[in-house]
Amino acid sequence: MSDLIAKTAIDRRLADIVGPVIEGLGFELVRIRLMGGRTRVLQIMADRPDGGIGVDECGTISTAVSAVLDVEDPIEENFILEVSSPGIDRPLTRLKDFEMWKGWEARIETSELIEGRRRFKGGLMGVEGEEILIEIEEGGQDVTIGLRFDWLSDAKLILTDQLIAEMLRQKKASGVIDETQFTDIEEFEGEEEEISDASETKH
Repeated sequence: MSDLIAKTAIDRRLADIVGPVIEGLGFELVRIRLMGGRTRVLQIMADRPDGGIGVDECGTISTAVSAVLDVEDPIEENFILEVSSPGIDRPLTRLKDFEMWKGWEARIETSELIEGRRRFKGGLMGVEGEEILIEIEEGGQDVTIGLRFDWLSDAKLILTDQLIAEMLRQKKASGVIDETQFTDIEEFEGEEEEISDASETKH
C-alpha cells in the first residue's frame, strides 16, 4: 500500500481493517488519516474506481466501516469518523491517479531532495513504469521530468475553474448530482479548503 494512502503505522493498520470493507461495497480507499486533538478524527476518503461518489454513498461506507471498527476496536479513545469524497483538489495517492488525471495541474512534494528541490508544480503527463511524469518550467522552458512514485510524500491536484467544471461535469454524467445540487465545503485541520461530499459519525 502506498504511503500516500496511509502514512503512519496506525493509518496502515486501519487501512488493512477498513480497506476490504470499502472494496466490498464497490469503492476504493483513496486516503486514511487518524488525526490528533481533543477528540481524534479518523478521516477516510473513498471513491468509485472510475470516479464520482455522492454523500449517500459516503453514508453507506460510514455505516459499514463503523460496524467493523466497533468489532475490531483499533482506536482506544473516542473518535469521530469522517468519510468523504476526495474533493475537487483531490490528493493523488495511487500510481493510477497520475494517469487518470493526465493533463491537469498538480503540486507534488518528494521526501528527499531531487536535484536540489522537493516541490514540483506543473501539468501531469501520465505514467511511465514506476515514474510519474510532470511538465515543469525550468530556465524559462517547459520540460518533462520523471519522478519515482515511491519518492513522493504528497501530491494533489491544483484547484482551477477548469477542474471545478470538469468535476461537476463528471458528477452530473454519473448521476451523483443534478443541476440544482452542489457539494459541501469541508475544511480539515492543517489542509486547504476542500470541496467534497462527506458523512460524519461519532464513536
